[in-house]
Order: sequence, then structure tokens, then C-alpha cells
Amino acid sequence: LQNTMKQVKSIPRLLQKFASPSFLSSRTDWSTFLKSINALIEIRQTLAAFLSSRQDRVQISNLEIFQKVFSTVTEDFAYVSDLVKGVLDFDQTCGEACDTFVARGICQELDELKAIYDGLPQFLDEIASSEIKKLPRQRQGSIVYIPQVGYLMCFPGELKPEVLEIAPDFQLAFKSGCGNDEEFFYHTTKTRELDEVLGDIYYKILDMERAILKELESKVQKYEPAVRYSADLTAQLDCLVSMAISAGEYNYNRPRLVEDDILIIKNGRHPLQELTVDTFVPNNTQIEEKGRISVVTGPNYSGKSVYIKQVALIVFLSHIGSFVPADEAVIGTTDRIFTRLPCKQSTKVPQSTFMTDLHQISVMLRYATSKSLCLIDEFGSGTMSADGIGLLCSTLHHFAGSESSPKILACTHFSELSEGCFLPKSPRIAFYTMSILEPTGNNGDPNRLADIVFLYRLVPGYQAPSYGLHCAELAGVPHEIINRAAEILESMKMGKSIHRLQVPKIVARDREYQELVDQLVAFDCKNGDVNKFLHELLSF
Repeated sequence: LQNTMKQVKSIPRLLQKFASPSFLSSRTDWSTFLKSINALIEIRQTLAAFLSSRQDRVQISNLEIFQKVFSTVTEDFAYVSDLVKGVLDFDQTCGEACDTFVARGICQELDELKAIYDGLPQFLDEIASSEIKKLPRQRQGSIVYIPQVGYLMCFPGELKPEVLEIAPDFQLAFKSGCGNDEEFFYHTTKTRELDEVLGDIYYKILDMERAILKELESKVQKYEPAVRYSADLTAQLDCLVSMAISAGEYNYNRPRLVEDDILIIKNGRHPLQELTVDTFVPNNTQIEEKGRISVVTGPNYSGKSVYIKQVALIVFLSHIGSFVPADEAVIGTTDRIFTRLPCKQSTKVPQSTFMTDLHQISVMLRYATSKSLCLIDEFGSGTMSADGIGLLCSTLHHFAGSESSPKILACTHFSELSEGCFLPKSPRIAFYTMSILEPTGNNGDPNRLADIVFLYRLVPGYQAPSYGLHCAELAGVPHEIINRAAEILESMKMGKSIHRLQVPKIVARDREYQELVDQLVAFDCKNGDVNKFLHELLSF
């Protein structure tokens, strides 16, 4: 069933093209449409076999989508398929043309034109041979047909004046190519006669075929509502089948949707992230009236963003009828999911990254209800730390004091949030962090950063050190830069001035400058020779 549904392409888009007076349908369009119609018929046959074999053994009242798809694919679909197959022949080509695919036998005049077009190369060769015989010392030449231009005599070189005296009806039309590949095209009495008798035969064929295709399109349009509705139902069935296969293959479980304003997930997983790693660490989530605002802190690269996104995906999947990647899930009905997540910048949007962040928070503040889920990821990091902390704290403070506070998952690196002066003490605010395993007595030693292990486990508590240096090492930043960063970090923690980096070139230059200063201080301006001293100083 799934393999057959893959053959159903975007039928509504094709029907929209067919309905457009200015659209010229192609071989690919009709081939795709026919395959889609045949696939719908095959899907109905598959469902018929399924329903007949199981009707006596299982109840299918919960498989309403099967009944809908089965009932919408009627005998009219077979008629449409036969109609298209009777008018079009996708294996047919007219000469070298690939745009002609109306079947033979539909129009006698069209068949006659195609027969002429198929025999045109041999016919033109025979005429060209008789024409060349009239020209002295001319053995090479041919008559070619160029659509929308006409029939022309073609020679590998320009005809000489003495030849043109014998054939005064030869008139140069144009030349193409260069060097040895240069060709000259001439109008002659014979080619003008061919223009009058045969005309632009290729476009005559195309015009007749397009008229036939337009008539076919108008007949197909009569069944547009039924075909479009069936395609939409098949798309729904395709989604449900895909979700069912994914649920079995990736160990998803059925969630329980309730009217209560809660969110409880046991061993939840990220449906995409878990497919890219060997081992994925699941996490629990419990949001009720208490702890509606979960502030997640933790080191870089510890899994904060993955965690809040997996919660949102589980909530979303449960609301579209899918099983979810969790052992258990009790999810209150959710009206909207708001996000403040990092996004790709685009020149189409005349806003800075921070302005985009503010716009997302603004929408969240205005429209979020108690039934909403809000994700806030590193809000405030795009501006000065003081401004960022203030905006984030005021946003969380607003939601904490609101009567209809939404469920919020916010992850941040601002450790100041854990201090009592920034956020009010409220049962609605709960702090979590991503646990790590670090060696005893590490103290930020850059030589022991590799011993840190991220556990990716959400636990109650506050932020551990960010371990940005460890993340830099994982990213391949050179050790000399990491060591220098560790020195600066240690100086800032101790309140000491940051000593200058001792680069050999800079040290040597400073030594030279110091020697010059010493000489200048020791010089006796009253008794010494200033010119000689400056000369020696400048040549130092």
C-alpha cells in the first residue's frame, strides 16, 4: 500500500495547470497524471482486498480513512485512465521531436502530417540530389527544414560567383559556424515551393496536438472534484501509514490526550536526533500547575536545545494522531506552540537576528494562553548581557504572574537567573540543568578538559560551569588558543589584570624600543653632538 501511494504525485497541482488557458501541458505532466490515477485505482483494489478479508474478524470502525478512500475512487477513475491512454501514446515520437505524443488514429489529418514529417528527411535528400546536379562542380549540399524558418539549401562553403550566375534564384539567407564548420543557407525556387506546399509542418503538428490536449484537459476537468478529493484522502492515508510504520520501527507509544492542563512525558526522545547517534539518553518531563516555567541551564553542548525541541515535537505528534517517542505521555490539549529558536538569517527579511528574536517573544507575550506551549532558547544572547538578562527575566516574570500562564521551556546560559534578585520566588518557576561527569579537582584545567563527560540527563538544579573551552576543544580549536583562553578566564575570576601575551617577535621589538629609550635618556644634550647622535639612532 505504501509503495503504491508513493506513485501518487501532486494531482491538485496538475489539475490546476490543466485548468489554466495559458498552460501547455507536457508529456511529463500527462505521464505523471496517468500514473497517479492508476495508482489510486490500485490503492482501491488493495483496500478492497483488505476490507473483504478482515471484515468478519476485526472491527474496522476506527479505520474510517480506509472506507473514505475506498468509496471515493469510483469507476470514473477507470474511465479517466482509459481516456488518457486512448488519446496519448507516451512511447511515440514523431521523427526527432519529443513534444508530440498524441496517439495515432485520433485525427486523420494529424496522422497524415506525422507521416509526412517522418518521411521528410528522405524526401528532402532526394530533392537536394536533383538540385545539386544542376550546379557545376558542386557535390555537397542538402535541404534542411528548420521549424519557424522554413526549408533551405545548405552548403559547407559559400557558393562561388560563377555558380550563382548559373543559379540566379539562389539567395543567401544566413550563415552559421566558423572555420571549417561554417555553413551557408540559401533560399531557392524549390525551397520556396516547399514552404508553400508543406509549410511549417512541425508546428502544424504541435498546434493540432495542443488543440487535442486542450480538449482532453476539458474532459478531465469534469472529474476534478472527485480526483482532487481522493488525492487529498490518499495523502492523509499516506501520512497515517507512515506514522504507523514509524511507530512500530522506532518503538513509539500511544499518548493519552486529556483536557487537564498538564504535560507528563516519561523517557521522551527526540524523533530525529535519536536516528543520528548510537545511543540517545531519554528524559522525563512533568509540568503541572507547579513548575509551569522550566528554566533549563547547563554547559554548552549538553543537550538543552535538543531537550526542549523533543518536548515540542512529542506534543505536536500527539495532536496530529501519531504515536510518540516516549514510554508514556499524558498531554493536555494544546492550542499553539510558540518558539524563540535560532533561525537562519535571510536577506529577504529586513530585520537583524535580535529583532527577529524580539518579534517572536512579542507574539508569544500577546497570544499565548494557558493551553499554549512556549519554547525559549537562548533569548537575549544577541545583545549586551545586561539587556539580555533583563529582557529574559522580565518575560519569565510576566508569565509567572499571569493568571493564564502557558507551559514554558526556557534554556539559557545566564547564571544570574538563579539568583533571587532577578526572578521572584514562585512555585511556577522550576530550575533544571543538564548533568555532567567531571574529574575531581578539575578547576577549569585546560589539560583535563577531555576528561569531562556529558550525561545529557535533565536533573533539578542550577547551572554548572559552561565548559566553553571543552566545547572549543571538541570543535578542533588549537590547544594554544584554548590555553590562552584559560589564562584569561583565570585572571578574570581572580580579579587580576590580564598579562600581555609573550610573542617572540613582540618581545624582541619591545627590547629594541627600550634600548632606544635608554640611549635617548642617557644622551647629554648640552655637550654631545646631536646630529651624530640622531644619525646613529636612526641607523640602529
